[in-house]
Amino acid sequence: MSLSSGPIRGRAQGFSLLEILVAFAIMAIALGMLYRVMGNNARHTGQLAGQERAIVLAQSLLAAYQVVPAEGVQATGETAGYSWALQSTPYATPANNEARAARLQELRITIQWADGNNQRSYTLASLRPERRPLPGGRL
Repeated sequence: MSLSSGPIRGRAQGFSLLEILVAFAIMAIALGMLYRVMGNNARHTGQLAGQERAIVLAQSLLAAYQVVPAEGVQATGETAGYSWALQSTPYATPANNEARAARLQELRITIQWADGNNQRSYTLASLRPERRPLPGGRL
C-alpha cells in the first residue's frame, strides 16, 4: 500500500458566498425580531409607569376624604399631566331607613392622561361614611 502525496481532490474547505448570504439573512431576521420585542417591552413599561402614577394619584385623592359631607362631593383638577374628576353619590343600603345607621357615599375618582396618541383612564371607587351634623346643625 502506498499513500499518494499529491493534492487531495474534492470540495474545498470554507463557506461559499451563498452560505454566507443565507447566514446574514437569518441573523438580520433574528435581530429584527429582537429589536421589535425590546421596543414592545419598553412601550409596555412606559404604559405601566403611567398607570401606576394614576393609581397613586387616585389613592391619594381618595385618602383625602375619610368622611363625605351629606351634600356630597364634586371636584375636578389637573395634577402633573393627569386630569381627574371626583364625585360622590349616596349608596343605598337596607339600613338607610334606620335613624342611627351610618349612611354611605360612593366616591368615584376618574383619572385621565395622554399616553402618546392614546387617551388612557383609570377609575377607582370606594365607600365612605357620610358626615352627620352634630345636634344644633353644626358639622
